[in-house]
Amino acid sequence: MLLPNQITILRVLLIPVFVLLAVYYGHSVEAGTPDEHLRLGAIIVFVVAALSDGLDGWLARSCGLKSKLGAMLDPIADKGLMLTAIITLSLSNWDRSLPLWFPVIVITRDIIIVVGWLLLHFLNDYVEVRSSVLGKITTFFQMLTIAAVLLQWHQYSVVVNIAGIMTFLSGGSYILDGIRLLRVHAHDSGVQL
Repeated sequence: MLLPNQITILRVLLIPVFVLLAVYYGHSVEAGTPDEHLRLGAIIVFVVAALSDGLDGWLARSCGLKSKLGAMLDPIADKGLMLTAIITLSLSNWDRSLPLWFPVIVITRDIIIVVGWLLLHFLNDYVEVRSSVLGKITTFFQMLTIAAVLLQWHQYSVVVNIAGIMTFLSGGSYILDGIRLLRVHAHDSGVQL
């Protein structure tokens, strides 16, 4: 097991720790006695997990430690951390929680991407997954949204709304790219769409 893969697995193991800290903090807020140690713990665990994403990627590239396992585990760990944080911060009783529409739009976009990838993979036998610039900007704003809730920013709703719009736009962009790829496949196969 290569070091980058061990770091990725550590990131996966930190996800339930983050969830427990965030949920218990929500319970303390609901009880009227917010335990800031729990919130600080959730912030630290999330930051360590997020930084480990950059570290494992850097080690894999700079030290020649890339592997098929790492290529498979890394995006799963990344998406797991992001979705778990978004869902947890939507359902827990923090003073400033995420609105329920936010995880719905994020999860819907991700389902559309996965279903589209599966369809294209089924039709083409191979589909290269590339993140678009809009997708990277969306990920940035989703991470900023999580940070805004964890840090309890007073104007966090502005960031949430921007992240929601970016998520919607990037989802639409991926749908258009998928349609374009389907048309290319149909044209190459002699099928008319």
